[in-house]
Amino acid sequence: MSTTILNEPAPTTAAIAEPRAILQPVWVRVMHWINAAAMLAMILSGWQIYNAAPLFDFQFTRALTLGGWLGGGLLWHFAAMWVLVINGVLYVILGFATGRFRRKLWPITLSGITSDVSQAIRLRLSHDDLSRYNTVQKLLYVGVLIVGVLSVASGLAIWKPVQFHSLTALLGGYDTARYVHFGAMSAIVAFSAIHILLAALVPKALRAMIIGR
Repeated sequence: MSTTILNEPAPTTAAIAEPRAILQPVWVRVMHWINAAAMLAMILSGWQIYNAAPLFDFQFTRALTLGGWLGGGLLWHFAAMWVLVINGVLYVILGFATGRFRRKLWPITLSGITSDVSQAIRLRLSHDDLSRYNTVQKLLYVGVLIVGVLSVASGLAIWKPVQFHSLTALLGGYDTARYVHFGAMSAIVAFSAIHILLAALVPKALRAMIIGR
């Protein structure tokens, strides 16, 4: 009795390939989207509050405000503030504790900034390796973290100028603190616009922030 030996086909490269590495861990993804929602609510409600006492000779259109009136804007602003602050503090703690900040945001060198800015201007800055940030990205992320702290500090000075009188004085007084807060908000909006533009240009980065891979 003859025995027929069936030769199984060798597994393809795709079949034996290891799963793609996790680029964005779960805690980063969850906190990123919580932060995005809270920041959007704070910006839109902040514009509603601004319209009640403008600093400059313009107002934001009602279509881009949240709250409907000053009191509603304040309620939304304070609610989103607590979410943003708690989420932000936890993010910073985990960023240092897990070593993510050290791996992703360090080092930042002058030569690296010069080189990457030059390539970015010429639209030659590569985004192929999503596991690492280029120097421009590092600088933007560190900058927005600093601006975030400044935004919270100036917000506290405006909210409770008597209780936080030392902080208010450090920022140049109540009126100056309002300008500082507006400037910090403007910087965050500019960062968000660049962030969204890059996500549109590099969709795999957005996919990684959704599914991790």
